[in-house]
Amino acid sequence: MSGPAERFTDPAAATRAALERMRAGAAPPPPPAGTRPGARPAADDRPVDERLYATITGFARTLRAAGVAADRERTQNMVEALARLDVTRPMDVYWAGRFTLCSGPDDIPRYDRCFAAYFGGERAVPARPPAVVTVTRHVAVLGDEDEAGEPEEGGDAVPMTASRVEILRHRDVARMTAAERDEIHRMLALLEAARQRRRSRRFTPAQRGRVDPRRTVRDTLRRGGEPARLRRRTHRTRPRRVVLLVDVSGSMAPYADTLLRFAHALVRREPRATEVFSVGTRLTRITDELRHRDPDTAMRAVSAAIPDWSGGTRLGEELKEFLARHGSSARGAIAVIASDGWERGDPSLLGAQMARLSRLAHRVVWVNPHKGSEGYQPLTGGMQAALPYLDDFVAGHSLAAFEELAALLAGKETGKSDKRHRLA
Repeated sequence: MSGPAERFTDPAAATRAALERMRAGAAPPPPPAGTRPGARPAADDRPVDERLYATITGFARTLRAAGVAADRERTQNMVEALARLDVTRPMDVYWAGRFTLCSGPDDIPRYDRCFAAYFGGERAVPARPPAVVTVTRHVAVLGDEDEAGEPEEGGDAVPMTASRVEILRHRDVARMTAAERDEIHRMLALLEAARQRRRSRRFTPAQRGRVDPRRTVRDTLRRGGEPARLRRRTHRTRPRRVVLLVDVSGSMAPYADTLLRFAHALVRREPRATEVFSVGTRLTRITDELRHRDPDTAMRAVSAAIPDWSGGTRLGEELKEFLARHGSSARGAIAVIASDGWERGDPSLLGAQMARLSRLAHRVVWVNPHKGSEGYQPLTGGMQAALPYLDDFVAGHSLAAFEELAALLAGKETGKSDKRHRLA
């Protein structure tokens, strides 16, 4: 006969111990402390052993205390099931109770614990609630725009809730505190900058498509000249190249760093299909500097490589130099120009170079941070000269705007851009 301190690892052992106690005439174990005693149901018409009936009734009270809806009807169903089964078989008792007393999958772990505790003499262990994981990020508490971005001395970290993230997603980068801007930069580092695919000249084997004569003939020769099934091929796909020109002049200073971090996300995703240049008073290729995996290291390298940071803007001359030196990289690519359109030079020169670019590129996208402002109108000379040659005119002032731009580069229509400004 089993002692109360003996441990049981499975329902079969627990049931065997209960049957041994019942044969010896021992009373069933009492229910856990605090359990409300229930009324004993009337005796069943079938000849059921009274000790077995008392045991099952006490077990049902234990289950109800653990949160299982083992009501009188379910208890009666278990008694009737045991009347038709062999109660000397431990697994019959276990499965009879599981099928009749459990109302769903959530009850099974509680049923197993109560079965082992009641029949096997084990101590019932309450179910451990699922662990609540709280992700804490050090960000500034969103308030007035004139509040300082430095956290209070000795203050606690502010949990980054979904509502705060949503507010930051749509907030203008130029109006953020330093801590909020750092949080946006961390989100940009996690941006999945997928890329639109284009058809390559190379082929790959396929189940459908045009016939591949070389593979078909080779297969036939391997079979000794016997006819073989036709082998087929289709064009491979490659990510479409993106050429990004970022204005780093003084008027773009509040947005230039965030735009360059977005460029870093593009380079990190497709290093062979991305070219990045800075434009201001000089044209500087910064693709190699952006290939560092760490965004902060890449930004330090970019800062050292750009000689005209926060200078003037000569978009027409810089675009002319780009087309003369790197025009082949824009052929068939998506050309993205990130600028506010303030042009110190002749706007007609910018218009002529935009016309050349539109003939080379697959698509021309202009990103203007001021477009996200309410009531904005593209009235500057540079924007007026460029608009007729743009396929998309989008905002670039917030994380949400950058996410929409990433979707645009991935070939997804977002419906948030002004399209087809080109003249017929």
